[in-house]
Amino acid sequence: MIAKVEPLTPARALRGPFDYRIPGEMAEVGVGSMLVVPFGRRRLLGVVVALAEESELPPERLVEPLTALDSGVPPELVRLGLWLADEYCSTPARGLALVLPPGAGTGGLPRVGVRLALTAELTAAGRSAIGGGDHLGLRQRAAIEHLEDGPQPAALLVRAASCDHSTLRSLEARGLIELQRVEQRRRPGVVGVGASAPRGLELTSDQRAALAAIEARLDRGGDPHGLLLHGVTGSGKTEVYLRAVAVALARGRSAIVLVPEIALTPQTAARFEERFGDTVAVLHSRLGQGERHDEWLRLRRGEARVCVGPRSAVFAPLSDLGLIVIDEEHDSSYKQEGDPRYDARRVAERRAETCGAVLVAGSATPRPESVVRMERLALPERVDRRLLPPVELVSSLESSGVLHPQTLEALGAVGDRGEKAIVLLNRRGWSNFLSCRSCGRVWQCRQCDVALVLHRASGRIACHHCGHSEVVPPACPDCGSVSLARHGAGTERLEDELTRLLAPLPVFRLDADSASDRGAIPALLRRFDSAPAGVLVGTQMVAKGHDFPDVTLAVVLDADATLRFPDFRAEERTFALVSQLAGRSGRGPRGGRVIVQCLDPDVRALRYAAAHDSDGFIAGELERRRALGYPPFSHLIRVVCSAREPGPETAAGAQIRESIDPGSATVLGPAPLFRRAGRERSQLLLKVPAGEGSRGRAVASVRRAVEAAASDPTLHGASFSVDVDPE
Repeated sequence: MIAKVEPLTPARALRGPFDYRIPGEMAEVGVGSMLVVPFGRRRLLGVVVALAEESELPPERLVEPLTALDSGVPPELVRLGLWLADEYCSTPARGLALVLPPGAGTGGLPRVGVRLALTAELTAAGRSAIGGGDHLGLRQRAAIEHLEDGPQPAALLVRAASCDHSTLRSLEARGLIELQRVEQRRRPGVVGVGASAPRGLELTSDQRAALAAIEARLDRGGDPHGLLLHGVTGSGKTEVYLRAVAVALARGRSAIVLVPEIALTPQTAARFEERFGDTVAVLHSRLGQGERHDEWLRLRRGEARVCVGPRSAVFAPLSDLGLIVIDEEHDSSYKQEGDPRYDARRVAERRAETCGAVLVAGSATPRPESVVRMERLALPERVDRRLLPPVELVSSLESSGVLHPQTLEALGAVGDRGEKAIVLLNRRGWSNFLSCRSCGRVWQCRQCDVALVLHRASGRIACHHCGHSEVVPPACPDCGSVSLARHGAGTERLEDELTRLLAPLPVFRLDADSASDRGAIPALLRRFDSAPAGVLVGTQMVAKGHDFPDVTLAVVLDADATLRFPDFRAEERTFALVSQLAGRSGRGPRGGRVIVQCLDPDVRALRYAAAHDSDGFIAGELERRRALGYPPFSHLIRVVCSAREPGPETAAGAQIRESIDPGSATVLGPAPLFRRAGRERSQLLLKVPAGEGSRGRAVASVRRAVEAAASDPTLHGASFSVDVDPE
């Protein structure tokens, strides 16, 4: 038998698969097996992607694998990884790396194994010795008495009995206890935040209709286009997900539940664990390597049948997959930023289609792409029949500082009544940039063409693109002036101002700076949840799925800032951000209120958000995109060329444009981009009309053009990235 092996190396120039002869002692090797293979003078980790009876090479030129590893991946995931590499213009090795067990890094051997813990168990002789006349020391007797209730890890036993491992070895030598190494599971802890989901609540008629539609799909084997659960905030989408997972499990199927970012939605994971117990596994990047490895193994072995996690959980090694849920499907975090730049929503659609599973995507502010592609299930009302909170649009031009007088008055009233508020400002740091009042100098990043942001707590100015930072300057290096101006405001300054103005009301801040440590985000949210009153300040993190019934006020500052970005999705993102934060308010019996500060209260996205009119906004957005030829009426492919010195990136962009067969696509560029992380950049953009096969042909043409440019010696120094369906 011949194994076709794809080496797991990031090099684009090394393309497999390569043939290896399988010896008789490796007869169990199949698609998905992981092998250590000789490759020239190197030893590489590879994945078997196919089996064959013959090779194009003569038998004497084939070599055998060195080792077959115990771990492997389901053949279905091998096919998914290869499809993903092709779909997103990446390499097979990078596509397959996404489906491997945690710890099996690209090009290296697995670095994480099963954790074995020394366990002590009482023997029959030991049980007799407790009540008999055997001579036992005090520590020996304490040790065996602690084992009367059952086996214990040795590490816990020596602490409980105040003994050491030599005591346990002596007891083992006398035949009173048995010591053995057993597999110990490293289990990630999930702590819920906010309101729980009580069992047994009667579903609304809309929830029952949605669940019935999902059940019908499960019974007939899925559908390639999926279901869109379009429900206002507080309409009970999570309860529909929970009931749908229960239905899938009852039919012997497994389920994947995707959330935008697990650290920001601990409530979701906790609700599923509360409902389904140890059947649930959690996968996400903030777990320790050992925890991820053990959770992956539980899923692979079938010990866990439900996986909850962010975008990477779409590759969970579940068999008999029956349901994939994508919560908050509008969220841009489902798109991977690094190569391969896959969209987990598209991957989920592909996996559901190939497995015959049902795909359910839910949101209060769904993407226009999903509205066009999916069958819509509506949840137009909150489960408790409470009205959505009124939204007030106020002009920032009427305020002298960060806060409008009306906003400040409303926040003060929250403190007086002992309630809670959430304030969103989608900029972190203290000030947007520093300038010299005398000569006008602005402090710029040395690596990127952007201004440095002031972070007062750390005493540094930092770039939010490449991470470069400097100490806050005491004076201008150009003119020597000590008069420096701070422009704009971020969450750090807002926290300081609200703490001063609302004292003694506690103020909590949630952004990438305040919650960089593992476990910091759930801990901060629990503090806010348990406080009798308070204000939660933060970036868009505060708008993502949190459910705090005692929040009666939501505030969005500089709400139309995103409309100033050169992005065709700017209006969609503005609408979603305001609508999502508005949904955090008024979930309890006290009701709620929303204040939106903006430069222009008359802009379309804000007016629709204030009216809670998602249907009206989407209808207008689809009309605009159809006229301009943007998704969902086209597909976009972005190619970025970069180089350390000016020149190669422009030449590379021009060559790629000449090499692309545009077909029906429109090719824009190459156009210069701002310098980032010390690299000059140039961009091409393809707009491919939606149609049968047009996207695949365009992707293939781009792949050929980029590979030709990458191998051209005249373009030495240029590098390339391809982003299919860029966010």
